[in-house]
Amino acid sequence: MPNNILMYFCQTIFFKMNYSTSDFTLGILGGGQLGKMLLQVTSRLSIKTNVLDPSNDSPCKEMCSEFTRGQLMDFDAVYNFGKKCDVVTYEIEHVNVDALEKLERNGINVYPDSKTLKIIQDKSTQKDFFIKNNIPTANHKYFKSLKDLESIKYPCVWKKTKFGYDGYGVKILKSKEDFKNLPETEFIIEDLIPFKKELATTVARNKSGQIEIFPIVEMMFNDTSNQVEYVLCPAQISSELNEKAKKIALKVSESFKQVGLLAVEMFLTHDDKILINEVAPRPHNSAHYSIESCVNSQFDQHINSILDLPLGSSKSNSLAIMINLVGELGHEGEVVYDGVKEAMLLNNVKVHIYGKSKTKPNRKMGHATVLDSNLENALKKAKKIKELIKVKT
Repeated sequence: MPNNILMYFCQTIFFKMNYSTSDFTLGILGGGQLGKMLLQVTSRLSIKTNVLDPSNDSPCKEMCSEFTRGQLMDFDAVYNFGKKCDVVTYEIEHVNVDALEKLERNGINVYPDSKTLKIIQDKSTQKDFFIKNNIPTANHKYFKSLKDLESIKYPCVWKKTKFGYDGYGVKILKSKEDFKNLPETEFIIEDLIPFKKELATTVARNKSGQIEIFPIVEMMFNDTSNQVEYVLCPAQISSELNEKAKKIALKVSESFKQVGLLAVEMFLTHDDKILINEVAPRPHNSAHYSIESCVNSQFDQHINSILDLPLGSSKSNSLAIMINLVGELGHEGEVVYDGVKEAMLLNNVKVHIYGKSKTKPNRKMGHATVLDSNLENALKKAKKIKELIKVKT
């Protein structure tokens, strides 16, 4: 029997004996939309799950086998939760890493591991890691507080070292005046990179070292909110640049040696250089298109990776555009979705509603994916969906 078939056979038997039995529990830290989409995979595989989240309105609450309410940054809450699980993963970086380290010391498998998370949680440490591993990235400088600020060149980018998320904690500075309304916190100043496209991909890696990389995609941002508005798969770049981007993303993954997913955001400069912006050790908004477009979605591959199952293919079967559905400006409170039915009448459109009970401006409340063989048609439909669906109160 060939080795690859034998390995698959052994893993399959192990799965039957372990992961889909009542003795095994997968713990997920965070109960937002990413957790919800992970649970859609675990439900299909009959894997028992426990989710920790601070909100009783968590989108995951009615889908998981067990729900635990608790703060993700609280040491005791995370540690006591993790002790009840066989494998722990997370859908957000803002979790207590000290508790994860103790769980690992006590024999609980945490994927991606605490070492990976600790590096990524701090943007300064993350950037230093890129430089140490010869990964191309923008120049940066760390500052403990605004009082330590030295002369810098404008324009530049200010980033909080910790707890920035989804465009928050990032600001372009054009002059010293722009520092006035910034919070007193640790931060880095990055060179502002003139770029023509923002790219992304996701790399899946299981414990056995098998690796799968998703297509290179193109992210289109809202100029006001600095959030991703559309994700286009595949990115409209040359085959040479596509391979170059994949090679760099794989190098980043190899440097971390993460088990699970690693989302990699990149800048494509005007002289065709590719620089790493940031990474995330979890499912990522830039790969939501994969649910409809790819053989295995990012959520499939995250579960496969952390349970050391065969990864299968991450190839895309169709051109796809993902549209983020966010809370309208001026609307905060109990959510109402306008235009969903009308959007669903369009051909090859799938709408995802995240199940959050309350909306606020720019909060991610859902997404839609368009599949099409023609880029122009896909873009027209994507813009039409953005016009139709309004997240309001």
